[in-house]
Amino acid sequence: MIGSKNGTQYLVTHQQIPWRYFFVSLIVLWAMQWNAAKPVLSAETESAAWPGQHPLTAAQVGSLLIHELKCGACHTGVESGRISEKTAPDLTNVGGRVSPKYLQEFIAHPAQKHPGTTMPDLLASRPETERTAIAEAITHFLVDQSKEKSLPAAGNQSDQQRGKTLYHSIGCVACHGPREVFEQVSEKPKETDDDFDDEPEDHREKRVQPVAFGLDHVPEKYNVASLSQFLFAPLHVRQSGRMPDMKLKPDEALSIAAYLVGDSKVDESLKTDERLVHRGRQYFQELNCAACHSLPGITAAKRVNRLTETSLSRGCLTGKGGTSPQYAVSREQRLSMELFIKESTKSDSPVIDTDQVAIAKTLATFHCIACHTRDDFGGVPDIYNMFFTGNDLKLGDDGRIPPPLTHVGAKLRPAWLKKVLFDGESVRPYMVTRMPQYGETNIGHLPELFARVDHLQGKDLAIPSAEGAKPQDREREKLLRQAGRELLGDKGLNCIACHSFNGRSSQGSQGIDLLTSYQRLQPQYFDSYLRNPGSFRPRTVMPTAWPNGVATFTTILDGDTDRQIEAIWYYLSLGTSAADPSGLRSVNTKLVVDGSKAQIHRGRSRIAGYRGIAVGLPGKWNFAFNAETGTISGIWKGDYIQVNWSGQGSGDFQPATEAVTLPQDISFLPFEGEPTAWPRMPVMTKEARTNPDPLYPKNVGYQFRGYTLDKDHIPTFSYRSGAVDIFDRTQILGDPGNERLQRIFRFESPTTQTLWFRGLAGKVTKEDSQNFRLGNLRLSIPEIPFRLREIPGQAGEFELLIPVQISQGQSTLEVNYELLSK
Repeated sequence: MIGSKNGTQYLVTHQQIPWRYFFVSLIVLWAMQWNAAKPVLSAETESAAWPGQHPLTAAQVGSLLIHELKCGACHTGVESGRISEKTAPDLTNVGGRVSPKYLQEFIAHPAQKHPGTTMPDLLASRPETERTAIAEAITHFLVDQSKEKSLPAAGNQSDQQRGKTLYHSIGCVACHGPREVFEQVSEKPKETDDDFDDEPEDHREKRVQPVAFGLDHVPEKYNVASLSQFLFAPLHVRQSGRMPDMKLKPDEALSIAAYLVGDSKVDESLKTDERLVHRGRQYFQELNCAACHSLPGITAAKRVNRLTETSLSRGCLTGKGGTSPQYAVSREQRLSMELFIKESTKSDSPVIDTDQVAIAKTLATFHCIACHTRDDFGGVPDIYNMFFTGNDLKLGDDGRIPPPLTHVGAKLRPAWLKKVLFDGESVRPYMVTRMPQYGETNIGHLPELFARVDHLQGKDLAIPSAEGAKPQDREREKLLRQAGRELLGDKGLNCIACHSFNGRSSQGSQGIDLLTSYQRLQPQYFDSYLRNPGSFRPRTVMPTAWPNGVATFTTILDGDTDRQIEAIWYYLSLGTSAADPSGLRSVNTKLVVDGSKAQIHRGRSRIAGYRGIAVGLPGKWNFAFNAETGTISGIWKGDYIQVNWSGQGSGDFQPATEAVTLPQDISFLPFEGEPTAWPRMPVMTKEARTNPDPLYPKNVGYQFRGYTLDKDHIPTFSYRSGAVDIFDRTQILGDPGNERLQRIFRFESPTTQTLWFRGLAGKVTKEDSQNFRLGNLRLSIPEIPFRLREIPGQAGEFELLIPVQISQGQSTLEVNYELLSK
């Protein structure tokens, strides 16, 4: 593999890797092979019924298993609990993503075909010939009822190589284990290999049992196209979130799929037999598959009696056949379930988890503690450590290991925690491992639980007002603002030596942007952390400027620790209006669109928000898309964009020439009648620095779902408004010199409804019933109803509202944009 050290690339061979890693590799391979042979959810020891290191008792594990195996689908008396139950995969389009041959063999022998599956053997009591016949019939039925058919595709060698790198770096290893033991080894932030041996024992990584759910069945199950679609949006198929969304781009999903499938070819075709389709539907009903898998026109059977200790010992969990379905569980798992049922039936009152237990169950269920620690549990296992990397070795473990979850409810503001968990917000661009998305439906209870459980004793930092009523208040504000700026700069504590500031990089390490602190952190945590960072992350490279509470920099605010920390907090609260500390640098680059393909750049932007996407089309047509709200927020002709590469992630971008700016508010909303007031995107100012609606536009039903690129790299954005899926593509239309942008919306809806589109807002004028002007931009719409109304409280400004009639199934809308001479 190609590695790097001190900026120089070199070839890593097996001979260059220390001998102790060969011993580690044997352990990894043994653990993976052993795990593949174990039944569902077994850990690497006979005494554990759940993988990984967790604080759960045997009975608590038993309650999780009962929900993971969906016992409540067939049995009464199973309490739903506070953890979302695992749901079965959506079979609506299973024929379009899974090989029919694999599907048939899996139905016939689930545990043999996919060791570790939670799918029971429904045909355990049937002779082999009957198993095969039933599985074949159900396969014909499932393929026939699928709306989509199999997508043939094959990855190339470069896809596979890139996929291997992604798999072993972004976090897949945490749950599935490494597949290439040494290929991805990277240099740890040590000066020499000998430093590893000399490290104090109490600073070594914790000895944590690894998790490794096998993927050997994948090449038989998927082709490259179908697997890449699943990896791109796994929650569409498996809504219960046990396989999370890893925030993959379409090309990344394709590369990982090519790597996992390899060069194998699956049987993708099945000409369904009408007779077998009919028989398969009958078997699907007879075997009560609808208890877990919902399909139109098929109802689940009534549930049977509640679970008891004796029913567990003679029913679905025995592995001894009989008329009941059979789950491949271990003896330890069955005993855990029996223990939970015994405890829950001691009295008529159900067992109710405490907040602490509910948190522990959630972190275990979704394997959060495969990467994160919380208190004394979880964390990256030693044998997986080498696969957690970062782009800045100077940051040490802080730059490569996901942060601990201890005190997280007291650390993060609730609104920010929701952004991280549900919107994919990230402030660590230097960390290669990604934070997975499990979906709000599955972990929506976590922020409230963390807030109730986690507390820190710390100073509640007061924020002064620049417009204070008293002169001493205004003087205090001025003093703290100046002191905070000085402390952060290179003539003070020089925090910007290791941290970015307002999207601009430091001269050294590229730590978390300091301006995110006030948005993210609670003041008590900020105060406590600055005083003693090592108490929160023992191996952090973050120094303290106030050891034992005593300031090391005494020339600012008379060395008063409390006032210095208060000054920094206030200065950061100013947000983007805070003047740059001394010592920052800025690097700008102009990007151009060459050739016949479009160019895409993602990053923060004044014109498109913090989830902005700039699209440069051939012919010098450009537009900016705000993925946070699902709207085109700027259109311009001429040069593409200027990028400040020193910003977070891909840097900040701005149009390279003057653009027509459009409102960044959400564009589509479902309303039965005309909306009384359009929900506006919150705007924070120096005077009002707190976001009054931090979950806008999620609160009005919007969800961004990524984008795909065609052969010319033109994107189609995918997002949702309420229950309607929207696919949004903009392209150039017309002859040279008479071009316009054509924007095509394709809607997919389960019902007939009205979706309102806010086409323009501002100083809008009407030319005729189909053409409207905003500055030198003309928007043309079809011959459909519209409303052009004045915006309340904004004299002379109007908004163009279009009620789009959405049909059940698919429907479309086309609009055109033209740039006119001023």
